[in-house]
Amino acid sequence: MVEERITDGKRIAELLSSELSARETGALAPVSVIDADRDATPSNDGTPAYGIAIGGTNVGTVALFPEYARVTLSVGVEAVVKAAGKAGVPARREDGTAVLQVESGAAVKPATDVIAAAVESQR
Repeated sequence: MVEERITDGKRIAELLSSELSARETGALAPVSVIDADRDATPSNDGTPAYGIAIGGTNVGTVALFPEYARVTLSVGVEAVVKAAGKAGVPARREDGTAVLQVESGAAVKPATDVIAAAVESQR
């Protein structure tokens, strides 16, 4: 069996959007995808694809790069960086935000858990 690894930034962002939008219970229940640009295409500088909101408040952005999606969160920065380290998702602090680099389709689930940690830190 041949395993195909998803490394296209747009497809990774689509998978992440599905994970964030599909939760009706648990930590991600108040999370929604906002201002989605369905025509966004990956670029070397990062093309904004959609925002992430918690309870209607915009707290993040997902940008498309050719080989990954970048998630920038303005809430729970310390919780995000800590959870990302445990989940094996590349993350860093940058200008008061947490920045995650989601490099494959397989990394979407761990990245979703990291975003859940940001939500939980706000409770």
